[in-house]
Amino acid sequence: MSATILLIEDNLSLSALVCDYLTLSGYACITAMDGTAGLELALAGNFDLMILDIMLPGIDGFEICRRFRESSDIPLLLLSARREDIDKIRGLGLGADDYITKPFSPGELMARVKAHLARYQRLTGTESGKKNPLVSIRGLSLDAVAKTVTIAGRMVDLTPKEFDLLQLLMTNPNKVFSKEELFDRIWGEDRHGDISTVTVHVRKIREKIEEKPSEPRYLETVWGMGYRIRIA
Repeated sequence: MSATILLIEDNLSLSALVCDYLTLSGYACITAMDGTAGLELALAGNFDLMILDIMLPGIDGFEICRRFRESSDIPLLLLSARREDIDKIRGLGLGADDYITKPFSPGELMARVKAHLARYQRLTGTESGKKNPLVSIRGLSLDAVAKTVTIAGRMVDLTPKEFDLLQLLMTNPNKVFSKEELFDRIWGEDRHGDISTVTVHVRKIREKIEEKPSEPRYLETVWGMGYRIRIA
């Protein structure tokens, strides 16, 4: 299983460049453009590594680092145009694993990403690349190993396809998937029925996890685009 990396960077062109390099290197890349959204993603998602800019709108990278380190020990790489030693000392003191100054070579960044992932996997005994099986978003929890879903502690009874669909959405929070992409990813070669089955399964999942299925808090429709699990 390829690693999933969270990139929090407010420079759109740099974010796109780094994400392209990560994708070409075989990683899944989830992005956020400001500190508030980035922290929400970091705390709700199931990531293998984070790349975090220091100067961000909303919440700065130092604060994200501090709060994230209270609950996770995955590799965390700081990016900054500031070269002062005090910033490096502060970032590393808050729990960052590396400090990379801008401008930087994308190739060097990929090498550091690979090295930190390999080191973390060796230390945690997860060389196979398996992730923490538990994903939790605002009281909605999914265990990929036990194949269970709970909402506010209550067990939810899902069919295998409903579980697979919800798992894909929850492990990619805030990412919008089109009906076509969901149909391809979940049903694959087992294509009984047509694309309308996606809509049917979304409706059934909502009936089981949403307090008001007509006003979903979790499984959101993005009109004209598809569906996503909303993290806030």
